[in-house]
Amino acid sequence: MIKRYPTKKIFVGDVAVGGDAPISVQSMTYSDTHNVAATVEQINRLHFAGADIVRVAVPDMEDALALKAIKEQISLPLVADIHFNYKLALIAAQSVDCIRFNPGNIGDKNKIKEIVKACQERNLPIRIGVNAGSLEKEFDDKYGPTAEAMVASADYNIKFLEDLGFSDIKISLKASDVQRTVEAYRMLRPKNIYPFHLGVTEAGTIFHATVKSAIGLGTLLLEGIGDTMRVSITGELEEEIKVGRAILKDSGVAKEGLNIISCPTCGRIEADLVTAVAEIEKRTAHIKTPLDVSVMGCVVNAIGEAKHADVAIAYGKGKGLVMVKGEVVANLDEKELVDRFVHEVEDMAGKE
Repeated sequence: MIKRYPTKKIFVGDVAVGGDAPISVQSMTYSDTHNVAATVEQINRLHFAGADIVRVAVPDMEDALALKAIKEQISLPLVADIHFNYKLALIAAQSVDCIRFNPGNIGDKNKIKEIVKACQERNLPIRIGVNAGSLEKEFDDKYGPTAEAMVASADYNIKFLEDLGFSDIKISLKASDVQRTVEAYRMLRPKNIYPFHLGVTEAGTIFHATVKSAIGLGTLLLEGIGDTMRVSITGELEEEIKVGRAILKDSGVAKEGLNIISCPTCGRIEADLVTAVAEIEKRTAHIKTPLDVSVMGCVVNAIGEAKHADVAIAYGKGKGLVMVKGEVVANLDEKELVDRFVHEVEDMAGKE
């Protein structure tokens, strides 16, 4: 069983982050934030996809002033993403649930003091968002764009906020490569108790981002590190949530939905397994009950896997078995197996 590193619990809106709270999944809109209708539409898409928290870019004053209207029309906690101009954080703090700032480009510490003061007044948490590509000059000059530099920046800024009496903090340490990202989170984790926001930044298109995030985030999660996360994908918003949820489930951190065990394609398969598994995934996507199900295409592994699954299909030539908890409940023609399988899965999910 994975033992999570003990961290302080903070709240982003009504979503708990850290402590014993479930690991939350986030994403970020790509619309112009001042286009209120488009931004609300994207946030609602993320809500229905299963996001817990959403972040929006705030590059100028028009975007900052739009946050109030956006917040009034959504149900997800809203995070304002601030770079360069600290005054945007002061406006955003009047409407959002959390401020994320990048210490590498805000500059003067008096500006960060003003951000902290605005968040203290509204009881908002702050995410210190350290990026390898935009470190403060002193850390970049000393260490280069390394994990050590990222950790030094985070350490410095955490201490700065603490000295101001502020401790509702979460931290991210993002690089565009997996090894540096994992190394930075590992190095910083023993140094404080604040919750970590995990992510490999600029991870690329869905294929590359899925691989990088599965390796990086999955590694950290298996070590008990991480309290909230974003899978960064150049692509559709919903895919970030889908991949993030899959990483949580397949790493064993979250128990939700079906764990579908199916054969790799090989010459022993005696059924159209690819079509069958695709149909089963589609027809069971609504099920949230954690169940292990098996869809096996030949006699070599079928019965053995089926015995240990909650519900299983063991395909033979032109027909097959449906099994529940290792017991055969039906011996049917191939074309009838998926319908019976789905029926048994839905029935079991309804009883759990």
